[in-house]
Amino acid sequence: MPEVPAFPSIPTKILLPIDFSPSSQAALEMAADLAQHFHAELYLVNVIPMFPTTTLPDLVPETEFIQEARTFAERHLAKCHAALLARGVKSSSSVEVGNDIAGNIMEVVEREHIDMVVISTHGISGWHPLVFGSIAEKVVKLVQCPLLLLRSAKPDTSVKSRSGRSMEWW
Repeated sequence: MPEVPAFPSIPTKILLPIDFSPSSQAALEMAADLAQHFHAELYLVNVIPMFPTTTLPDLVPETEFIQEARTFAERHLAKCHAALLARGVKSSSSVEVGNDIAGNIMEVVEREHIDMVVISTHGISGWHPLVFGSIAEKVVKLVQCPLLLLRSAKPDTSVKSRSGRSMEWW
């Protein structure tokens, strides 16, 4: 049986894969609470899927699509950093591009020495996750550090924190 590495009981660097959906907004609130409680750094990662060139219309060049997606992600990550800074939570982030989103997330876990992952599901059912699989499910199977999996809540544009205030992250 392979030896499982020992993990610290208190996380110092928490990873949150974020796609700016309502479910990832709720996960951001929970991850911020954990980071604040443990005095840990929160690392946000947004992965831009790289599509095969045959799936993009001829009118949208791949490099233009990726650059627009990167600009969108960076703008929203900046808003997240500002909100986290206001709460006293240290944060950093990256925008990754790749075909394997779960694989990109695992690369960030290794590269950034992450010792806890917080990830949300999207609550999608039906044929899509059966055929393509769930990114959260893949990360759960691959990650070697503690992980908090949050089930998706009903879509809402704002998240109420424990204090009752509405948190607008983006």
